[in-house]
Amino acid sequence: MTLYTHEYWMAKAIQLAQKGLYTTHPNPRVGCVLVKDQQIIGQGFHAKAGEGHAEVNALADANPHDVIGATAYVTLEPCSHHGRTPPCADALIKAGIAHLVYGMQDPNPEVSGRGLTKIRKAGITITGPILEADCEALNPGFIKRMREGLPYVRAKLAMSLDGRTAMASGESQWITGADARLDVQRLRAQSDAIVTGIGSVLTDNPSMTVRINSNDQNTDAKNVRQPIRVIMDTALSIVPEAKILFPAQQAWLFSIEEEVETEHLDTLTKKGVTVKFAPRGHDGRLDLLDAMEQLADAGINEVLLEAGAELAGSFLQAGLIDEIVVYMAPKLLGSSARPLLTLPLDSMDEAVELTLKSVRQIGQDIRLIYLPTYVDDDFEESLLEE
Repeated sequence: MTLYTHEYWMAKAIQLAQKGLYTTHPNPRVGCVLVKDQQIIGQGFHAKAGEGHAEVNALADANPHDVIGATAYVTLEPCSHHGRTPPCADALIKAGIAHLVYGMQDPNPEVSGRGLTKIRKAGITITGPILEADCEALNPGFIKRMREGLPYVRAKLAMSLDGRTAMASGESQWITGADARLDVQRLRAQSDAIVTGIGSVLTDNPSMTVRINSNDQNTDAKNVRQPIRVIMDTALSIVPEAKILFPAQQAWLFSIEEEVETEHLDTLTKKGVTVKFAPRGHDGRLDLLDAMEQLADAGINEVLLEAGAELAGSFLQAGLIDEIVVYMAPKLLGSSARPLLTLPLDSMDEAVELTLKSVRQIGQDIRLIYLPTYVDDDFEESLLEE
């Protein structure tokens, strides 16, 4: 009989968790397998908020008698508190498992370790973390929201081979091909919110909804939840008829209160649009950090930033972008076309360093995923003082 390792079974649990990629928000994606005598006797994953967690679904998939003395492999520490559903730690204890193997601890500082403590006190042996980095990769937004009070922000950018995003006139449809545009729809589908700027709304009048073909093999169109559409609109200048405001209940606007006309505000709120206010930042514009903190407070884990060069550049300068997804098309738009980002840098030592995470050909386009490296200003100042 083949003896499989903890890593092998945890990889199975991770594969299960990935099935919830488009559906679990605001909850984390979690998978669980129950193993006995080197055989899976039950498996499950968390599908939607309010429905059974991975552990409960795995237990329901197994014969209760077989679970006694089994090992549970869970990508995230079992919960120990009552939310919409009872604690999974209690369910595992009651079921009679003998061993728990976990991928990572719960990142919520108020509950982290409590599920493990409860299970350990019940006399169940515990091993972990196992494949921690892979388990963390399942939930970058949930983890960042719990640890830092901010959502995980992906910036989606499309450019020509010469680094241009639109012609000087603003014409940009379409730089990339159909396959790349479908890939963007999947990015939207896994996001809790899509953020754009009023400039893009006034220029393109986009809907910013998820449009998944029912034949798409990667995504189940029936289960995709439409993310909240968030517009950074300092003076609340959006027109009520803008496509992005339909349906209104899924549209949010961020403005600076003193720049907003009361009548226009009333029109939008009566329509069902949520209007939020953020203070003025040091640059005189809307404070993007405050806006992102408000999104996190509302349970937003992952944000997809689809904006023009100016707003995307502002997010990067504010240190708010965690991941840059660039679709590079085999086109040359020329030196008069618009740049990828508005970044007023003057010297090489101001250049933003990026770490390449992945490269993939999608149709005729290339998708590049980068992680920006931010300089810690306080650390730099301390070096200068020494």
